[in-house]
Amino acid sequence: MKLSILDQVPILEGASSERALSETVKLATYAEKWGFSRFWVAEHHNMKELTCPAPEVLIPYIGAHTNTISLGAGAILLPHYKPYKIAESFNLLATLFPGRIDLGIGRAPGGSAEATEALSDAYLQEVWKMPEKVKELLHFLRNDFPHDSIFSKVKPTPVPTYSPRPWILGTSRKSALLAAEMGTYYAFGQFMSDEDGSDIISEYKTTFMSLHPDKKPYAIVAVSILCAETLEKAEELALNHYFTRSKFTSTSSSATTITERNQILKNLHSKIIFGTPESVEKRLHTLQKSYNADEWMIVTIPSSYQERLHSFELLAKQMIC
Repeated sequence: MKLSILDQVPILEGASSERALSETVKLATYAEKWGFSRFWVAEHHNMKELTCPAPEVLIPYIGAHTNTISLGAGAILLPHYKPYKIAESFNLLATLFPGRIDLGIGRAPGGSAEATEALSDAYLQEVWKMPEKVKELLHFLRNDFPHDSIFSKVKPTPVPTYSPRPWILGTSRKSALLAAEMGTYYAFGQFMSDEDGSDIISEYKTTFMSLHPDKKPYAIVAVSILCAETLEKAEELALNHYFTRSKFTSTSSSATTITERNQILKNLHSKIIFGTPESVEKRLHTLQKSYNADEWMIVTIPSSYQERLHSFELLAKQMIC
């Protein structure tokens, strides 16, 4: 089972943005050492708890501190940008880091309404144009515009030996079908979705193969995992995660009853995989039977950077090393 990491570059423990970014680089170096397949960073805007608005800027810094692990954006939010500029940026990255660059594309705004307005004059209209923008981006990456196209003589330089690998990222059937139609890889964000991911992955692969019989589909499922040596510690991490992100910030874990804590943990089981390395591995293998994913991408946001690093280390030693 191939495992990868999606890092949202969280600001934990009241840390500074500088600390958050340095911890991301540190995590990437360990991820490579432990055998994770790829390391993606996400794009967010005007969010005080997350600090990466530009994956294309952070990726080369991570690349300079690693050697082999695949690096990418999870995702570049295409409605905010022109496809040509994205193709230029990622062709440059693919030239700097041959064979290592993934270009994940998403349609979400990635921030508040005010931040979206600051980035895009007509965001919703651009969302409606998403299929056309993805198609245009792929033409730029593959350098295969029709001869009668206005862009037929426009190349996003430099042209790398190994092109960036395009992915469609999403949380719904719509994104899966877009990936299948465009013939790209697909990453499903189960940790952000209430949809039945197993059905969506199945439909993606079936549709992909019917439309592109000469190509092979590839699907990642992204899940939230908190791993610890004991179940009690894992439950503590899960509860801390819940209360940190709960809208009811006046409520704390120490103020809840045992019954309330048990109910919260029960509800969290549908959103987060938490437990010992053995129980987490067992849960992933159970999910694999229904999802048939080609790869699992892990999101881990506990209360501290040390807990995050340790969670990934435990998982790697159990399932990779």
